[in-house]
Order: sequence, then structure tokens, then C-alpha cells
Amino acid sequence: QVQLMESGGGFVQSGGSLRLSCVASTMLSRAHTMGWYRQAPGKERELVAEATLGGSTNYGDSVKGRFTITRDNAKSSITLEMNNLNSEDTAVYYCSAQERPNYPRYWGRGTQVTVGS
Repeated sequence: QVQLMESGGGFVQSGGSLRLSCVASTMLSRAHTMGWYRQAPGKERELVAEATLGGSTNYGDSVKGRFTITRDNAKSSITLEMNNLNSEDTAVYYCSAQERPNYPRYWGRGTQVTVGS
């Protein structure tokens, strides 16, 4: 069964920090890419950060220098450390996994992050 289990999120004041975690089911344990996307109301889903099985990372421009993604291949998990949050970071955050480059992505159910001003 393909499953991405997200945890974390919630409410934080502007300037604060949050951590998101995602664990992949066995079928996705060797996924080429795992990452986080987010979608704010009225906006398209956008890349936050992703990490490959080999250790490469990629970040959306708006989060560079503030967010850090870490992947633990042994635990089939990723963690997103989010610092210096602002109201523009308010969105539903989705865990994503891609078995091979250019393959369709699997998605978690999403977790809400709300940043108060």
C-alpha cells in the first residue's frame, strides 16, 4: 500500500518555527525523490523543498535560507525544519514522493500551517 504519513504543522506566530515530518510506506522507501509542496488558498501548489535518495536537495526560492529538508533513507522519512515563518508561509503542506524521475507523484493528505502576524 502506498502511503505518506505527515505530522507536525499547526499555528505559530510570525518569526517562529515549526517542524513537519513525513514517513513513507514500504513501497516508497526507495523513492527517488521525497519532498514537500504547499498550496495556499487561491494559489497553485508549489515546491517547498525536495531531497533525492542520493542526498541532493532543492528549495523553492521563497524558502531558501529559512527552511531545511532532511531525508533519512533508513527510516524512509523526511523532515522539514521551518524557521522565521511569515504569513506568506500559511498553506496546506503536502508530502510528496516520486519513485523515479518524471514518474507521477504520490501525495499525502496534507497538514495545515498557519502563521499569525
